[in-house]
Amino acid sequence: MKKMYFIAIYPDQKIIDEVRVFKEDLALNFGNSKALKNDAHITLLPPFEREIELEEDIHIAFQKIDTIISPFEIILNGFGSFPNPKNPVLFVKPEESENLKQLYLNVKEKFSFGKHSFNPHVTVGYRDLTYENFLKAWEVYKDKIYKTKLLVDKITLLRHDGKWVPINQKKLSEE
Repeated sequence: MKKMYFIAIYPDQKIIDEVRVFKEDLALNFGNSKALKNDAHITLLPPFEREIELEEDIHIAFQKIDTIISPFEIILNGFGSFPNPKNPVLFVKPEESENLKQLYLNVKEKFSFGKHSFNPHVTVGYRDLTYENFLKAWEVYKDKIYKTKLLVDKITLLRHDGKWVPINQKKLSEE
C-alpha cells in the first residue's frame, strides 16, 4: 500500500491561527475551502509517494538530514501569488533567508528524487480556488499588510492518513 509523505516547517499556533483567518476569508468570500484542511506551513519537500513498507527508510533518511543550524527567524511579510490560471495559489510571503535555503538544501541532499525548485511560501488559497476568484482575492490581498516572525527550530515529517499527520520531528541545533 502506498502512502504520501512530505517535510515541512510548522510555525507556532499563533501564526497558524492568524493565517487561518485569511483562509477562512477565502473560504467565505472566494469559494476556496480546501485550503482550510491544512495548517499553515512552509514546505521543504513536496508530497511524494512511497510504499508503507519503506517507511522505515524514510525515517532513517529524515534523521540523517543535517540540522546543525542554529534555530533562526523568518520574517513573513505580506502576500504573494503564483498566478497560474489552471492552479492559482495565494500565499503569505517569507523574506529571503539564507538559513532557510541551507535547510532546504540539506533536506534535498537526503531526499534527492524529483525535480523541484524552492519557492518558500505559506499557502493561503489554492486547489478549489478558481482563477476568476483568485483574481478577485488578489485585488484584496496584494496590498494587505501582514508581518510577523516565524521561529524555525525544527522540521517535521508528515504522512497522509486521510489528513496530514506528523510522524517524526527533528530539532535544529548548534551541534
